[in-house]
Amino acid sequence: MVCQEREKRMSDMDPAVIGTTKMLARIVDGVGWMVFNNPERRNAVSLEMWAAMPRILARFEADPAVRVIALTGAGDRAFVAGADISEFEGQRSSPETTAAYDRVAEAAGLALKQAGKPTVAVIRGYCIGGGVGVAVNCDLRFAAEGARFGVPAARLGLGYGMTGVKTLMDLVGPAYTKEIFFTARHFTAAEAMGMGLVNRVVPDAELDAFAAGQFATMAANAPLTIHALKRTVAELARGHLADRAAAEALVRGCFASEDFKEGRRAFMEKRKPAFQGR
Repeated sequence: MVCQEREKRMSDMDPAVIGTTKMLARIVDGVGWMVFNNPERRNAVSLEMWAAMPRILARFEADPAVRVIALTGAGDRAFVAGADISEFEGQRSSPETTAAYDRVAEAAGLALKQAGKPTVAVIRGYCIGGGVGVAVNCDLRFAAEGARFGVPAARLGLGYGMTGVKTLMDLVGPAYTKEIFFTARHFTAAEAMGMGLVNRVVPDAELDAFAAGQFATMAANAPLTIHALKRTVAELARGHLADRAAAEALVRGCFASEDFKEGRRAFMEKRKPAFQGR
């Protein structure tokens, strides 16, 4: 993978700060990589992994060198093959433990959804259950042709919270949401593309190069513009509850920024702009 091939050029975030060795955090060429590192269980997410996600995201959000946040799974077998069900007997065996577990997982999803920088899921292999939940909380999803998607809640007797259902439904609509849950089957990357679940599907061997090209393009663009667009889309999705004033303030901030001046100068001078995010 892109993040693995460049490993010698990266410095990993200290596992002591993350709180687990099953999550990796790396910054390369303006991209903050969050890697689900549990390959022996197809990167199934444990409670400690859910808890680590907001810490990693906060680190990336605070670093001006990070322009894009990318999520992927260690190895080639899976992006994330769901939550780690082996923990459920202890962590989700009563109403109290289930509620505590759900709070941690929901906080991870909220931190991802509310990230101010572009978030992209780079998906190989299985993207199942909680993996779909992680992916749909990202802004974009790039998938290899061999990727497989599904939500097996109905095969496990799990209830699925309204927040997660709405996030999926906002992407694929009510009918596909019902099909995904009712059948609990695996869908191909092509089927996921047809539903609108993923943005792009590319041959497995080309996924890294495609993602790298997209990241380079996004990283070269104006961060304030991208942030304002993210907030505007989020507010529009809220419908009549939208905070129009907050979104418009971000737009005014773009016009008042040094980046806007740089963009104008670069256009007139026929050169690439060098945006600084201010």
